[in-house]
Amino acid sequence: MRLGDVAKALGAELRGNPEVEITGVRGIEEAGAAEITFVSNPKYAGLARTTRAAAVIVEPEFAEISAATLRVKNPYHAFSRALALFYQPPAYPVGVHPTAVVDPTAEIGTGAHIGAYVVIGAKAKIGPRARILPHVVIYEGAEIGTDFFAHAHAVVREHCRLGDHVTLENGAIIGADGFGFAKNDAGQWEKIPQSGPAVIGNRVDVQANACVDRATVGATEVADGVKIDNLVQVGHGSRVGENTLVCSQSGLAGSSVVGRNAILAGQVGVAGHCEIGDGVILTAQSGVSHDVPSGKMLSGSPAFENRTWLRAVALFQRLPELAKRLDRLEKALVQDKKGDEHV
Repeated sequence: MRLGDVAKALGAELRGNPEVEITGVRGIEEAGAAEITFVSNPKYAGLARTTRAAAVIVEPEFAEISAATLRVKNPYHAFSRALALFYQPPAYPVGVHPTAVVDPTAEIGTGAHIGAYVVIGAKAKIGPRARILPHVVIYEGAEIGTDFFAHAHAVVREHCRLGDHVTLENGAIIGADGFGFAKNDAGQWEKIPQSGPAVIGNRVDVQANACVDRATVGATEVADGVKIDNLVQVGHGSRVGENTLVCSQSGLAGSSVVGRNAILAGQVGVAGHCEIGDGVILTAQSGVSHDVPSGKMLSGSPAFENRTWLRAVALFQRLPELAKRLDRLEKALVQDKKGDEHV
């Protein structure tokens, strides 16, 4: 593919030879003379001057370099689109594998691929162009929109509802029972029926081995555009707002509410019944047990304002030194006091 054609496909301004043949996309340190790369983080700007890449995707104001440049407002997004120009994912033929078990009352839209050992329960409804790979299980009464993509061993439980363009990676489970138990008079834990479904919006991605639990009553809701990373737990009755990111190993306890465009970084924990506002950023390993107003950035466990946390962490590293200084001061004060008593 010629560099000029790549620029046109990305809507980028090209500064360089449009006739150069491009064969692929790689990172800035590995890219060769027939590949393109990108810079979106100023940390890597210096590498653009030494890269062997044929061209670099950069912001419009980026300084001139010896390599050709593709100038666009969002280099990272353009890089992802460039990858799509060269990477060809596996193709899945339309049809139902002979080992699949599809209940006769289930409704499957046109153009679907149903892989080996898939099980689709009674009265399930799946929209057009689904790609359902081996060992996926769709329970009774589940309703799924168009362009559903479920990788091997994903599960959608009974009566859950998924929108259009939902992707479930390997082992993702939508609608497993929430963690609800009550003690009886004998002091034993009895299971509380989890009667409410999980409801997933459009363009939602749920990564490998993540769980969105069903609700005790009502529904667990994940809004349009949400991205849920590997090993995430969304507890029963929780709500996650539009375009929010929930990163690896994070956990939302039951009835948590997270607003729109929030980012929960890796290993964040949110206690039950807490409300996290729109645009909130919780940095890695933050622990939140209180409501957080919109627009805040919190760190630590218990979590508090990020700037204060950064200063506190810097001070924490100096505690041994400060303890020694305090010990010396206390000893000096004791000596001074003894000296005064002898006067």
